[in-house]
Amino acid sequence: MSPLSERLGDHPLHLVLMGVSGTGKTTIADALVSVLGWPFAEGDSFHPPANIAKMSSGHPLVDEDRWPWLQSLSGWTLTQEELGQDTILTCSALKFSYREVLRGGGPGTYFVHLEGDKGLLLERMGSREHFMPPELLESQLDTLEPLRADERGMRVDIANPPARIARMVMAQLDL
Repeated sequence: MSPLSERLGDHPLHLVLMGVSGTGKTTIADALVSVLGWPFAEGDSFHPPANIAKMSSGHPLVDEDRWPWLQSLSGWTLTQEELGQDTILTCSALKFSYREVLRGGGPGTYFVHLEGDKGLLLERMGSREHFMPPELLESQLDTLEPLRADERGMRVDIANPPARIARMVMAQLDL
């Protein structure tokens, strides 16, 4: 039994791929899902239309916009927890307080903080179709509270190819 599974006991593992826009959360989640076959929730799909409209128009979300969204993500994870199912979830999870809400989905919540160079992030954001415009990256970076040493998780540089990041996550968790 791995040290992580010993700490989790009988609880499922809930991987949360976190980071600012452009870090490749969905791409890496897809790589993990293809190997692990776990249920996957794309955090962006849980945003209410008002949040998407706000971001699309170039206005950053504030905490009041995020709380209901985070609660819905935590609720999805809790449902999977009750089914005994391991999961993968993407969510920016920019602040410690946001991650506290997400941890409410199950004691096996584990964060994979994807981080990288601002230039690379802007390049990625500019080359894709997404409701989050590159102009909002700065507001996300300003809001970001990096994963703390006392939080269950790991930090990964997005300069690594997605398949390698997926292998790094699985190796870290002994999957």
